[in-house]
Amino acid sequence: GCFKAFYTHKFRAMLGKNRLIFPGEKVLLAWSGGPSSSSMVWQVLEGLSQDSAKRLRFVPGVIFVDEGAACGRSPEERAKTLAEVKPILQTIGFPWHVVALEEVFSLPPSVLRCSSQEPAAPEGAYKAAVDSFLQQQHVLGAGGGPGLAHGEEQLPQPHAQPPWDPQRLLRPPAAVQTEALSHLFCSVRTLTAKEELLQTLRAHLILHVARAHGYSKVMTGDSCTRLAIKLMTNLALGRGAFLAWDTGFSDERHGDVVVVRPMREHTLKEVAFYNRLFSVPSVFTPAVDTKAPEKASIHRLMEAFILRLQTQFPSTVSTVYRTSEKLVKAPRDGPGAGDCSPRCLLCMCALDVDAADSATAFGVQTCSHPSQIQSPTSLTETGTPQGSCCSSGGGRAQSRCQEASSREDPQACILEQLCYGCRVNMKDLGLGLGRAPGLSD
Repeated sequence: GCFKAFYTHKFRAMLGKNRLIFPGEKVLLAWSGGPSSSSMVWQVLEGLSQDSAKRLRFVPGVIFVDEGAACGRSPEERAKTLAEVKPILQTIGFPWHVVALEEVFSLPPSVLRCSSQEPAAPEGAYKAAVDSFLQQQHVLGAGGGPGLAHGEEQLPQPHAQPPWDPQRLLRPPAAVQTEALSHLFCSVRTLTAKEELLQTLRAHLILHVARAHGYSKVMTGDSCTRLAIKLMTNLALGRGAFLAWDTGFSDERHGDVVVVRPMREHTLKEVAFYNRLFSVPSVFTPAVDTKAPEKASIHRLMEAFILRLQTQFPSTVSTVYRTSEKLVKAPRDGPGAGDCSPRCLLCMCALDVDAADSATAFGVQTCSHPSQIQSPTSLTETGTPQGSCCSSGGGRAQSRCQEASSREDPQACILEQLCYGCRVNMKDLGLGLGRAPGLSD
């Protein structure tokens, strides 16, 4: 009982001290079936129960992404996993969405554009929203109503059927899309690039579902141990400039949808004990790195390094994690500081564009001014850029783009619109930008 109170308090305190989720707000819980995300869903489920001391006041939904095609699983194996997932989702009782990773081929071009970010709430806005919520709840309760705030949905009770047809959600994706996704991942020569690609596609798909169904927040189950490993991994992958977004509590890079990580204070050991003691159900789904050797990828190597160090020095994970807490999201000064500054086409992070030719390796490969970077919408349906992505004064970067345009090579121009970490995966690790068979560009 003491451990449960301690575990629950850390989850509630993480949400309470940041005050990003307002009463009545729709929040999408990204559930992979693993221990951390399952524990997160159960914390939300208990926080919304009637006997909870301080009830959570947001409106949750759950999304599960079937990544079987990227891992080379057969249709029968994927169907078996979905058969295990469906009863758990029905037991939870929240509105749920089951989507296949292949649906990334059906995403609109708007996912690559910079969405306008909501202005920061003034000081005291959260307390005013809570007071208004409680007042409306009291008025509705006095009138014999269910006691819901304006705009809040009636949460289905456990074991209730979802308000839509589950068979439609569990329908297998088109064979041409499955073949295209398998072809895409087979074209990647290293496991490191595969893992980065999978994370990127998964993030875009979850964000699209959140936007389509009106969710303004997305919760992920990243634990303290996982974030410590991610911090060291991203440093090795050249993503040090974006650590505050990749490992912090909130990630506002996408503008209209904010990603939050409320499990970032819990270690994997605490998660494992909690799930074991209180029978939290989970589903094992093989990943792209399942049974891979230790040195198969940077992700696996860094994970083995951190966990082995943790066994010898128990403060390793907490030390790395506390270091990540000190990272701040400082806005860049200059012409690239606004919401519409040039962003990476894949991870949507702001490009670290030099104002003049730089002697660094990344400066050699980037355009010399933010205005010279091409908008994603300026690509035609055939994938050929409309005009050059670099204008005059681009130095070596300009000559590279002009050379690519002269030989009608759209890949080089697209590479100019990627951050350093994504560029390494796309270029140096062999991910091709070729056309997937049976699909349009």
